[in-house]
Amino acid sequence: MSKILLVEDEELNRTLVKAVLSRSTDPAVREAQVVDAISLAAARDHLAVEPVDLILLDMNLPDGNGLTLARELSAAGGPKPTVVALTASVLPQDRAAAIEAGCDDFLDKPYAAADLVATVSRHLPT
Repeated sequence: MSKILLVEDEELNRTLVKAVLSRSTDPAVREAQVVDAISLAAARDHLAVEPVDLILLDMNLPDGNGLTLARELSAAGGPKPTVVALTASVLPQDRAAAIEAGCDDFLDKPYAAADLVATVSRHLPT
């Protein structure tokens, strides 16, 4: 079973993401275990204890920008989870900054449920 770390400080957003993924017709997405973190610190704490396959990473968190965590994971060397940036910043330079920081993909908020599922499906290990 795959594991997804959802790094999102807004409770409603966390609830919606989990609901969409749990109702997916793709069994790999539907059966993935989703754990959440509401801050960069909580995400780091989780990753220090347990690896994940995919990180859905909000950019604007109470303790900093999600790109900080993406950079840290890229700089650590060795295998890293796939990182998908979730952000309301839709400018081309924001997308470029996310990819440069080590994000593997980018999903604009608000996103359609089908786009979220397709992105997660594309990045989960087979």
